[in-house]
Parts: sequence; C-alpha cells; structure tokens
Amino acid sequence: MTSIVIGASSAIARAAIQQLLERGQTVHAISQRPRPAALSDERLNWWQCRHEAADIEARVNMLAERIADAPIERVLICNGRLHSESIDVEKKLDDLEAESFHQLMDSNALTPALWLRSLLPLLKRHETRIAVFSARIGSIGDNRLGGWYSYRASKAALNMLLKTAAVEYARIARSVKLVAFHPGTTDTPLSKPFQAKVPEGKLFTPDFVASRLLDILDTVEADSNLSFLDWDGQTIDW
Repeated sequence: MTSIVIGASSAIARAAIQQLLERGQTVHAISQRPRPAALSDERLNWWQCRHEAADIEARVNMLAERIADAPIERVLICNGRLHSESIDVEKKLDDLEAESFHQLMDSNALTPALWLRSLLPLLKRHETRIAVFSARIGSIGDNRLGGWYSYRASKAALNMLLKTAAVEYARIARSVKLVAFHPGTTDTPLSKPFQAKVPEGKLFTPDFVASRLLDILDTVEADSNLSFLDWDGQTIDW
C-alpha cells in the first residue's frame, strides 16, 4: 500500500509518516523543505515542491509515473498557517489587514484545493481516503467568540472548496472519500502562542493526533460525501 503526505514537514505530518511506515506502507512525502534527517526509512520518498500550481501539477505527474499501479490508500494534506513573523491573529476587526488575509487564504484554502485538482486524475481508479486539515474555528455555526478573522475565513473557504470538490470526486472518483479533519489543539509551533489557555488534557501530542487521524480513515466509509470530523471522530457543524 502507498500513502501520500503533503505538507510533510509539519509535526503532525511527520508523526503520521512514521506511523504509516510502521504499518509497512510506502510513503511519498511532499514538502517545501528538505527531508529531515530523522526520517530515513528506505520506504520513504521525499519530494520537495513549491505550493504553486505549475509545480504541483508537475509533481503529481512525476508521482503518477513513480507509483504506477500501486494502490494509493491514504492522502493527507496537512498544509496550513495561522501566524508568522508578519502575520498576527486578529483580536478585533480593526486588526484586519489585506496582505495577511491573502496569505492565509492562499495557504489554508487555495493550496489544498490545487492539490485536489491535480490529484483527481491520479486517484480516480483508487479506493483512497483523503484527509485535509481544516479546523473547528472554520465552522460558521460554531463561531461564538469572534476574532481570528483571516484564519476563520480561510478555513471556512477551505470547507466550501472541499464540499464542492467532493461533488466532483463523487462523479469521477467514486471510491475516494474526502474528510475535512480538525486535529484539536496540538503541541506544535502553530498553537504555541495560544497554549496557555488550553484546558488540561486538551493539548494533544502530534503522535496522538496522527494516530487518531489514521484510525478515522481506517473506518470512514466512501459515501461520496465530505465529512467534517474532529480528532475524536465527531461530526462538526458546518
């Protein structure tokens, strides 16, 4: 069996790669960054790729040649950004800035959609489970606290893109299942500035989240619909 992990340098992605390798799978990992020295298994193929449309298309074409007829069991799209040296989380509407908004939309919504676009021809003959990292904060129905304008909007946009893609996948790649996955608050650089307010027992390790994600993908049914699920397998309100 073969799995593809996109955004492979993130902490959760690296944990998932390790667990997939322990399952005996061949893993094709895709990242903008070089391969970490700690990941040296011979069944791991590390591909560097910029998250731009032409580069994504070229990389998927190379994967298609490399994988050939090997069954593709899992695709994990782990891309995402919340903050950086130039991007702050907005606490109020007055903090909203166009450049930060555009950057988060590009990272959190457009990039995963471009990967889904390029992967569709490759996956149409496979029984594949695709998990795309979304977030509960992208739920419109669950928004009771406000703030975080750009991140909320980018994840809500991602969910709509996934919903629309799921309709097309259901026509062309009937055995593929799409899942928008909320990992919960995980001990990673993304959540580091906000961990002080996390309730006890709700800050998860990357290994735990990766294990839960793979367990969910093992059991979810290919029903031609998009599922929005949290780390515990519970459905989230759109």
